[in-house]
Amino acid sequence: MSSSNTTPCRLYVNGDRYDIDVEPRRTLADALRDDCGLTGTHLGCEHGVCGACTVLLDGQPVRACLMFAVQAEGSSVRTVEGLAPDDVTLHPVQQAFWDNHGLQCGFCTPGFLTLIAGYLEEHPDAEENELREVLSSNLCRCTGYQNIIKATLAAQKLLNGKQTEPGGVQEPA
Repeated sequence: MSSSNTTPCRLYVNGDRYDIDVEPRRTLADALRDDCGLTGTHLGCEHGVCGACTVLLDGQPVRACLMFAVQAEGSSVRTVEGLAPDDVTLHPVQQAFWDNHGLQCGFCTPGFLTLIAGYLEEHPDAEENELREVLSSNLCRCTGYQNIIKATLAAQKLLNGKQTEPGGVQEPA
């Protein structure tokens, strides 16, 4: 039951349904973290600049800090928690970031993972310069981006069936 200053909102997140009551001005990021218990979506700048809050909305990367939860009603939301196929196996992008040391403190990592997973699903054959441009939309203060780029290229190979070994080295044919 909702109070007078909240509205019922049905979110579909990572394949699960969440019926929550939110104030109309509550951001999607806050609803995911506080109402759905999915704390993988991080809040950095809260102005849409850093990308730490990036989630996939109907397959498209969006800044969850710039959207109201009610705007996502009826859409499919995918967070970093929804990338892996199960509790044991990492998503290829997660595996590539692990293998290629694409993270340091990890704060920006969920945003990068969802951004790259969504982008590579739609653009599996993207060129390196295009991927660099996409990556530039998210901020990382500790890696220098080199290993993030390396991890992204390794993830692309994994997703396209061109297996790579840890460290991004191509297996011999």
